[in-house]
Parts: sequence; structure tokens; C-alpha cells
Amino acid sequence: MIRFKNTYFFLVYNWLVVLFLFISCTSFTQNDGSEKIITASEQTEKYIPMLKGKKVAIIANQTTVIERKKGGEFVHLVDSLLALDINIIKVFAPEHGFRGKADAGEHVSNHKDIKTGLPIISLYGKNKKPSQEQLSNIDIVVFDIQDVGVRFYTYISTMTYVMETCAELDIPVILLDRPNPNGHYVDGPTLEIEHKSFVGMHPIPLVYGMTMGEYAQMVNGEKWMEGNVKCDLTIIRLKNYTHNSEYNLPIRPSPNLPNDQSINLYPSLGFFEGTIINAGRGTEFQFQRYGAPFFHADSSIEDLTYTPQPNFGSKDPKFKGELCHGVDLSKVEKLSMVNLKWLVDAYHKTPKDKEFFGNSFTIHAGNIELQKQIESGKTAKEIRASWQKDVEKFKKVRIKYLIYD
Repeated sequence: MIRFKNTYFFLVYNWLVVLFLFISCTSFTQNDGSEKIITASEQTEKYIPMLKGKKVAIIANQTTVIERKKGGEFVHLVDSLLALDINIIKVFAPEHGFRGKADAGEHVSNHKDIKTGLPIISLYGKNKKPSQEQLSNIDIVVFDIQDVGVRFYTYISTMTYVMETCAELDIPVILLDRPNPNGHYVDGPTLEIEHKSFVGMHPIPLVYGMTMGEYAQMVNGEKWMEGNVKCDLTIIRLKNYTHNSEYNLPIRPSPNLPNDQSINLYPSLGFFEGTIINAGRGTEFQFQRYGAPFFHADSSIEDLTYTPQPNFGSKDPKFKGELCHGVDLSKVEKLSMVNLKWLVDAYHKTPKDKEFFGNSFTIHAGNIELQKQIESGKTAKEIRASWQKDVEKFKKVRIKYLIYD
């Protein structure tokens, strides 16, 4: 019987894991006959050598996974890197937390991950930007989070802040790119910089049609970080991806985006977050319906009734426990534009003695003009026409940073 020393055993084990992951990422075709999209995290051979011997920090959440084989068996990137003897010092988690279970806007405290024992530092609440002290013992940062391509989805803000601190400390960032499920179009009102917030930091349209890697290049190139600093950025690219690729997210990117339909409707229905209207939170059809108790049934549209109740991702939904009349959008065909007709419809259905717009509507819209346009009676078509000039201007900037067709 041959006895192996522990160091030799772990060396062999680690390389077997690498080989297994490499083999698992070999190309196979999708249902439409196209080659399978290979995410950057699955291409371990491209970034593992850059991490060996380094003190590593990971920016991650529940979407930070590697697909081991066709059919949906996944391993978290953090677990994979630990198995490969990568020296992960700490994990930074964005809105919704490391395991993705927190409500939108819910405070997430620093803690230790039960499975790995790693310290988890929240990048939400008061600590949206990692401090220099928190990164002072780090050699390199890996960023791997699934985005949905909408300005008020806060992960691009987290990415900007991470890049900014790393630039200040001269710490390189490796960004593992992922597909953008709303990457097939550019549309929506452009943020006016006086309305900058964590919900929207940069002068971009609501839907910007870029992957996180492409967007990171824009943040660097347009000098959007404080002090005009520039991050040492390496992007591990996707394989077999174009902006028109069909991509079904295997894991919900946040608690209230449960499926492809909700993700596609999110740019249009996300405006309701800044209004009195319920957009499906507290149901199993988040961002696939909208309604309120004071709506009247309308036989000319797909009317439904539902009662929001506390559930996963929404502990206190609007109109909790109240019967709402609403509109079912779960069967609407895939959108390639921001559709305002539902927002306008809801405004006109709301009694005048109720405040339709909340304080956060402006930061979701990125300007004050959208609210004024709706209140003045403009149609959805007229409003969309008003922002097309800015959209075309952005596209000319965007094209400089595109990686994929």
C-alpha cells in the first residue's frame, strides 16, 4: 500500500478538480442549435493562475456559481476556489446578501459564512463602498455577480465602488463576465447627474445593453470614479455570447426576480417601486403583475385579483393582506423596449385623493421629467419619443466599450 503525503494528495486533488471543471465546460449545443454560452467563471484555466499565491477577496452572491454539467448542477465559486487551495481572505456581498435572501433595501450585517467560515462584509446600507481598511490586506479582487442590465438594479453601483477603492489602493480586479438577459436593447430615460444615487450613479439610459464587463470598461474609460482614478481591470470574457443571445438565468438574481419573464418586465415595472402600486411583491409573480385595492375590475384587459402576503424576499409588501385588483402580465411576449403603458394606466386608475408618486420615484426614473410628463397627460408613446435623442447619444459612447456583437 502506497502512502501519500498530505501535500502531494491535495496537489493531485486540486488538479483533478481543475480538470473536472474544465471538462464540464466543454461546448454543447442549446435547444435552438447554437453553442452553449460559457460564463467566465466556468473558464477556470483563464484566471486560476492569476490567483495562485495571492490573498484574494471575492465580490459574490448566490449567482456566483459554476455549472458543473448540463442539467443545472452548480458549485459556488467560493467553494470551488477554496477546493483549489486559493487563499480567499474575505467575501464582500452586495444588496440581498451573500446567499441572496434579504429583501430589497433590507440591512444586511457583516457576519461569517456558516459553510466556509469566511468573513462576509456587506456592501449595502452605510457601507456601500468597501473601505481602504477592509481591502488593505488583499492582493487581488474577483468580481462575479449576475446583472440584469437595468440602471436601478444596484449591482453596477456596487461594482463601481469596488473598482474605485481598488484603484485607490492599486489592487487589480478580475471581473468574471456574465450574460445580460436584457442586453438586446437600449432604452429608457437617461439619468440626470443631479439625481445621482446608489440606485443610479451614471448618466446612462435605464436599459443600457451591456454586460458587467463592458460596463466596467465604460466606468474606467469615461472616468466616472471619484478623483478620475482608473482601475487595473482584467475581464474574463464569455464564450459564444452576443447581445441577442437567448439566456435563461439558472438562479434567480435576487429574491423578487424569480424567472425570465420577471427579468424582462423589470425595466418597465420597476418604476412601480417609486409609487403606491404593488408590482407583485408578496406573491409568486413578482414584476409580472401590478395592482391595488382601489383599482376597478376591467374586462377589456387581463384582470386578476390577488392578496399580497409576506414571503421570500418581501416581508412587508404593499397592501399586505388586502385584496388587490390588478393586471396579469405573466404571458406578455418578450419586450425589446421599456413599456410605459402600464405605468400610465396605473396612474389614471388611481383616485386623485391618493398620492401616486412616492419620494423614490425620481431616483428610479433618474429625472423629474417623467413624473411631470405622466401628470400632464402625455401618452406612453409621446414620453418614449422624448428620450430617444439621449438614447442615441449614449449608444455612440457605448459602442467604444462593447466586447460582444
